[in-house]
Amino acid sequence: MNCRSEILEVTVETRQVEEATLAVLHTILLHRSTGKFHYKKEGTYSIGTVGTVDIDCDFIDFTFVRVSSEELDRVLRKAVSEFKDALNNSGNDGMGQISLEFFQKKKSRWPFSDECIPWEVWNLKVNVVSLANEQERQICREKVGEKLGEKVINVVEVINRHEYLPKMPTQSEVDNVFDTSLKDVQPYLYKITFQITETLGTSVSTTMRRLIKDTLAL
Repeated sequence: MNCRSEILEVTVETRQVEEATLAVLHTILLHRSTGKFHYKKEGTYSIGTVGTVDIDCDFIDFTFVRVSSEELDRVLRKAVSEFKDALNNSGNDGMGQISLEFFQKKKSRWPFSDECIPWEVWNLKVNVVSLANEQERQICREKVGEKLGEKVINVVEVINRHEYLPKMPTQSEVDNVFDTSLKDVQPYLYKITFQITETLGTSVSTTMRRLIKDTLAL
């Protein structure tokens, strides 16, 4: 199986890291989750509904839609919080990448553990820049909101392509395809990982500062 990979990139100030990252990850999982399966007998099932909620960002002029599951939100917030803390510990200007990998399990014979086969990976590169004053922060607030809007459209366009998805499983195999641990939603099996780069490339930082400077000049 060929695993497809997508790369997204955002440039933010420190206080925007969490919201920007959550906006992207929640958008992806909104389209990679189903309602809970309710099996009547093997091969026959109904699917519950997936509730949604609008989230207004505090530090970005942006509103995104996520699955209304509080359990899923807590799981994502924990992972993103760890990513944000690692970025903060890397210094003022830094860069990191957080990845959302979807996979399915292939049962192996004893004594071997199940094989996890990735089928889609989303990589979000996050560049963190330091700003000089509140005026620059306000401009950054607007510009990051615009960029996030573009990323969300990009995510939806990619997901709407007719590409591989694991086939709907039988009741005995549902745990090989979906995360069934949540009570109100059923995302495809996934894992979140991240890595941090100590210093940010000067070109990224310069681009953001030029964008702010050009806006101030208008």
